[in-house]
Order: sequence, then C-alpha cells, then structure tokens
Amino acid sequence: MTTVAVLGGGIGGLAASYYLCKSPQVTKVIVLESSSRVGGWLWSTRRSDGAVFEHGPRGIRPAGAVGRNTLNMVDDLGLGGEILPVTYSHVASKNRYVYVNRELHRMPSGISGLLRTVPPFSRPLLLSVAMEILVKKGKEDDESIHSFVSRRLGKELADIAVDSLCRGVFAGDCRKLSVRSCFPALFNAEQRRGSLTLGMLLGSGPAPVVPPGPLAQRSVEESWAQWSLSRGVESLPESITEYLQRSGRVQLHREAAVQHISPSASGWTITLEDGVMSADHIISALPAKALSSVLPSSCQPLIQLLQDISTVTVAVVNLEYEGSVLPVEGFGHLVPSSEDRALLGVVYDSVPFPQHNRPDGQTTRLTVMMGGAWFQEAFGAPEAVTEEQLLARATEAVSSHLGVTTAPRWSRVTLQRDCIPQYYQGHYRRVESMRSFIKEKSLSLSLIGSSYDGVSVNDVIFGGRTAAEELLGTV
Repeated sequence: MTTVAVLGGGIGGLAASYYLCKSPQVTKVIVLESSSRVGGWLWSTRRSDGAVFEHGPRGIRPAGAVGRNTLNMVDDLGLGGEILPVTYSHVASKNRYVYVNRELHRMPSGISGLLRTVPPFSRPLLLSVAMEILVKKGKEDDESIHSFVSRRLGKELADIAVDSLCRGVFAGDCRKLSVRSCFPALFNAEQRRGSLTLGMLLGSGPAPVVPPGPLAQRSVEESWAQWSLSRGVESLPESITEYLQRSGRVQLHREAAVQHISPSASGWTITLEDGVMSADHIISALPAKALSSVLPSSCQPLIQLLQDISTVTVAVVNLEYEGSVLPVEGFGHLVPSSEDRALLGVVYDSVPFPQHNRPDGQTTRLTVMMGGAWFQEAFGAPEAVTEEQLLARATEAVSSHLGVTTAPRWSRVTLQRDCIPQYYQGHYRRVESMRSFIKEKSLSLSLIGSSYDGVSVNDVIFGGRTAAEELLGTV
C-alpha cells in the first residue's frame, strides 16, 4: 500500500487521513476537496468580539465507543485544554422542551418525572416503559421508527417525543426513517432481549472496543453529557488539517473537484479538472450522490444504490439578542411535525455554552433549525428561497414560542443543502449490497461518511478509523 486517495475533506475524509497517517504502510495520502474549505458541516463563525456561532453540529456526545474514540483523537491533537464540557447535572442537560399546543413543555426527566403525568402526555411515561416488557417481538427485518415506538411504547410517545427527536437529530420524518439504521441500539435490544427495557439493562449486543484515554476517562468521572471547543467545533477539522500537514505524507488539495474515477491495473485513475492522478486505493467520504456521479458505467449497480440515498436541506438561522431574553433555561426546544412542519426546533446556545457569548455585556444566542424533510413543502425550492424569508420565519418563531419581542442585534442565515442523509426503511440492505458489489468486483474502494453508517460526528469519525483499519490492520 503506497498511495491512498481520500475523496472529500469533511470530517470523515480528514479522520480517515488522520488514521492512515498513523500507519507506516502508507507513504502518501492525497485528500481531494471540491470546495475552498475543509471540515464540511463542522463550520463555526468566530466574530472579532469573541462570540462563536455554529452553522452545523454543536455539542458532541462523549458516550459509547464512538464517543470515546473522538475524545481520544481530541486528546492526541492537543485540544484537551479547549474542551467545554456540559455535565448531566447542568440545566441544559436536565431541561429539554417540546413545543406542543402553542406551549413549551419540559420533557420528563428523573424518576419523579417518569412517575407523574406530565403534559403534553396523558399518562406517566413509566407506565409505557413498564408495559413495554410485555409487547411481543416484531417479525419484520426493519420498520419505521414511528411504527416501532408506537408498537412498543404507544402512539402518543411516537407522535410527540419521537417525532420531535427525529426532527432534531435527522431533520427527518420518523414515519419513513428506519429504526434499524437510525437507532440500532433499540432495534438490537428488541431482537436480542425481546424488550427495550431489558436491552438497556442487560446490553443489546457487542459494541466496538475503544479503551478510554485520559480525556475520555475525565468525561466519565465528571459525567459529561456533551462537549464543544472554546473556538467552536470547527477547531477539530482545523487541528486535524494541521496534523496532516505536519506529517509530511499528506497532500491536501482544495478546489479539486473529482470529475471521474476509473479502475486501473494498479488501483484507480482519478480525473480532476486540471489533470489526472493515480492511487492504489480510494476512500470515498463524498455524499452518496456525489460519488455516484463520478463512478464509471461498469459500476452501474453501485451507482443506482448510491442514488437511492436521499438527503434533506436545513436552514440554520443564528440569532443574537441583547440581554437575557429566554423565559426558560435549558438546551432548547423541539417541535413535532403536527405542530409546525416548517420549524424543527430552537437551540438555546447561550445556556450550554455561555463561553461562546461575546465577553462584554449580556447577550442570548439562539439557533433556529427549519425545513429538513419538509423544506420544499414549507419554503419551496431551496434555490428560490431568500435569506430574508428564512430570517423572518425564524424571528417570528422565536417571538411566538419564546415571547421575545425585540429584534435580534445580529443574525446569520445558512442554507445547508443536502446536509443530512435519510436512512429510510431497508437502508441497511442498500449499504450491504454496495459493499458486496465492491467486494465481488475486487474494487479497492472504501465507503465512509454520513451516507452509510450513522450521521453523527462520532459515527463519521469512527467510520474513517474503521476504513483505515480494514485497509491496514489496527492503527
């Protein structure tokens, strides 16, 4: 193994390159990014007065093997001193709201919250959980998240809590999304233990083994629920980029859109706008549709499978208000599709990460998320919608949901086109078929990124590590 080409300079491509660099077997890594910046959806605005705003993912969860893996990387990159942790006892962890019937309702938490009937629910949540053990195991090899939760925990929980959650995490419709691919732990708990409750208590199957480094150990000792970085999450891809450049084995090309890739005697020939390069192996961190458009016609079955993976567009509106304007303290609120199809939720950024406020004077930072699976229905074609329309809709939501009557002192509208892949029912079969085709044709190609094995930052980073290890052995 001498030259590996990594297509895409988002967090997946950068993570794969970072792990490749750990191995002496690789002499050269070529990263090809079509845009002028690396980091993909990890994108922060740092204002000159010290305020930080996120246009993509914000808090990253430390939990599980994939969470530990990311923290080990953060440690290795020397970013430990920049971590901003939010503990489980923090108000942002304890208070999460849903907006139902034009009112904010705090989601039940803790034993007392589960024992009582808390609006907007009509019965105690513990009752749904207790009854769940008696529900028979499903017979399908996949089903929608809404169907799965309705069957096991009741329709009300599915309609309000799970509908909202899927809009917050995937900007997607829980009636179409696959439980097996979006929430594998729930699916496996039912398959292995016959119950979610027993699955959570006894474990729902094997997980990857990632020993915790010092930072991951600290996250357990201090009981972190999530974390960010003092200069925003974009510090992570920036630090990986610096690491790659210091290694001396990585060529990072920006504004290098791949036109075409074709198998050659030694691996691949990669055609760019201004030339051709060759590689022994390709790790594609491109979105599925982008990869489908550069593959040769001999890969038609793979092209078709890649094109079947849908994505959604999300409008992210960052707002800054003078003073303390929130009527409640918490992480934010989500909105079920039955309440407002256009509006996914509002994150109260100043509560979990006050360090990102401008240092002088009291301000409140909010992020309004809109569209997703409902974008076209709510706003029309993404190319036709204006920033003014999106800003007006976001400020109107803040006013009606949170009672904020003043205008924001600063705002930024970002239209994140095709940013979140949608794992519809049967997604796992599509991904299995893709990898089977690659194996059958002996293509030296690895597929990573949010199109396949999980949309979270942790999942995508771990996918980069997995691809490097499958290629080289443990890194």
